[in-house]
Amino acid sequence: MTCTLLILAGTTEATGFARAAAERGLSGIVSFAGRVERPLRQPLPQRVGGFGGVAGLVAYLRETGITHVIDATHPFAVQMSRNAVAACAEAGVPLVALTRPAWVQAPGDDWIHVPDIAGAVAALDRPAARVMLAVGRMHLEEFAPNPQHHYLLRLVDPPKGPLPFPRAEVIVDRGPFDAEADRALMARHGIEIVVSKNAGGTGAHAKIAAARALGLPVIMIDRPEPPARREVHDTQAVFDWIAHSGTDLGV
Repeated sequence: MTCTLLILAGTTEATGFARAAAERGLSGIVSFAGRVERPLRQPLPQRVGGFGGVAGLVAYLRETGITHVIDATHPFAVQMSRNAVAACAEAGVPLVALTRPAWVQAPGDDWIHVPDIAGAVAALDRPAARVMLAVGRMHLEEFAPNPQHHYLLRLVDPPKGPLPFPRAEVIVDRGPFDAEADRALMARHGIEIVVSKNAGGTGAHAKIAAARALGLPVIMIDRPEPPARREVHDTQAVFDWIAHSGTDLGV
C-alpha cells in the first residue's frame, strides 16, 4: 500500500521532514497545535488545532486513512505525545517519534536545573535582576509572582494582552538565532539571568551559547518524561522505519 502520513509538527525537525517527504512525492498532513498564530508554511497540506483528546485523534486517523504517524512535536508537548501513543495503539496505526537530543551542560555553563515551570518561578524568587525569559508566550502569566524583575521576552507572536509584570521589553522574532547576535542582545539589555526550557536541537541553542560566553547563569527547565515509544533522530531514519513497515514509498 502507499502511505499517508500525519506529521505532528511544531519543530524545525518536523518542517525538515515534511519538506523531504514532499520531495519524495509522499502524501500527508502536517498538524500544528495552534499555539503559534503564524506557523511556517509547509510543503504538504496542513491543519491547525487540537484533535479532541485520544478519542478525537482515533477518529481523525480512521477518517483520513492515515497509515503512519510521525511525532515531531516540541519535547515539552508531552500531553500531545501521550495522546498520540494511545490513539495509534487503539487505531492500529504505527507511530515513531522524530526527536532531538537534549542540551548537555558544557564547560563554562552555569545551569540551575529545575523540573518544571513552577520550579523556574521559584528560582526567580530573589532580588530584582534583568531576566531573559525564553519560555514562550503561553507561560508568561505563571511568572507574575515575581514582578520585581525586568524581563526581556522574545516571542514568535506578540502578547495578546497586558503583560503580567510591570517591567518588560518584547522582541517579536522567530529562530533559528545566532549565538553572537544573542550575546550582543544580552549585553545590550544588561541581562543577568536566562530562563530556558531544555528544548534541544540547534535552532534555539544560541541563547545558551551566549549565556556561556557572558558567564550568565541559566535557569534550565528539564524536559518532562516522554511516553514509551519508538524514537529516531533524523529524517532518513524515519524513511527507513516507514520502508521496514512494508509500505511503498514510491521511490
